[in-house]
Amino acid sequence: MDDLRETPLTGLHKALGAKMTEFAGYDMPLQYGLGVMGEHLHTREKAGLFDVSHMGQVLIRHEAGYGGAAQAMERLVPVSLLGLGEKRQRYGFFTNDAGGIRDDLMLTNRGDHLLVVVNAACKADDIAWMREGLPECEVVEVTDRALIALQGPKAVDALAPIAGGCEIMKFLDTGIFTSDYGELWISRSGYTGEDGYEISVPEAQAEPLARALLLHEAVEPVGLGARDSLRLEAGLCLYGQDIDEHTTPVEAGLSWAIQKVRRRGGEREGGFPGADVILDQLENGMARCRVGLRPEGRAPMRAGTQIFGSETGGEAVGHVTSGAYGPSIEAPMSMGYVAASHASAGTTLYGAVRGKRLPVRVAKLPFTPSNFKR
Repeated sequence: MDDLRETPLTGLHKALGAKMTEFAGYDMPLQYGLGVMGEHLHTREKAGLFDVSHMGQVLIRHEAGYGGAAQAMERLVPVSLLGLGEKRQRYGFFTNDAGGIRDDLMLTNRGDHLLVVVNAACKADDIAWMREGLPECEVVEVTDRALIALQGPKAVDALAPIAGGCEIMKFLDTGIFTSDYGELWISRSGYTGEDGYEISVPEAQAEPLARALLLHEAVEPVGLGARDSLRLEAGLCLYGQDIDEHTTPVEAGLSWAIQKVRRRGGEREGGFPGADVILDQLENGMARCRVGLRPEGRAPMRAGTQIFGSETGGEAVGHVTSGAYGPSIEAPMSMGYVAASHASAGTTLYGAVRGKRLPVRVAKLPFTPSNFKR
């Protein structure tokens, strides 16, 4: 535990009484005084402040400007970056030769370069992957900034006095704002299904900014526990759990992130790792797919639970990758992969829990509607 890394907000977490835990090599807050359920519900009703500084921020520059960087990066992702507007952000993923997902990420057109945000557990490999795959680009990890997420319907009320103009941003808009806390790189995005922002702030100003936001009556600190239940209710994947190198974007239900120009017959078809597998699945379907699962009764079905097509006998038709109690839906919820033949919403399947097969219904995702500012 001694080699755990800290974020610029670690001292604040401890001062606020957070229960800390290891996550992706970092000492991170699991929960604060409100507890996981209280933090979850507070975020849905008002605003939650999350430390996401463990994630990687990377700048991609090309001598030809944004177009050069975007064109190069399209070799690594099945996403249209040349079609991404300035000051706009887009979800994407790195893929491998088998069509599996190496990592999922957010990409921003910053006018003359790309800003990429990657997962903490993958960032070293991602940066090496980009440096190898984009030899004509400058790939620079940002190491002097923290990253804060402010999520919930009252997030705009707390941030607007600090970064005037952020209130007119729409979902996935980005901008650079001057403030009393230095230059803030803000996107109207997040991973809870709620309206909100992600804020990149100079490292030395991270704690002062966080304390200023926490002074707002609507804002409470939120840890990893509620972050997980919020993203699961929103039907969003956690890398390493719901998606990984053995899961394709099509199987994961992320086909929406592959724009028409990158598909077969598109202007810039393929050209990314695993294109043959992914494009074939887009046209012809896949053997399994990610689904929502609503267990009957109160017992959550956790990651690893085997799913069967009948109450007795037969082979497993799938498994759970995430499961928890959903505070907003007041019921257990799970996500997982099942055979495509068992994936229709409303289908009753059976999860093996402590030696018994308990009924679980295939459900549409998300479990709660999104509240993005579109």
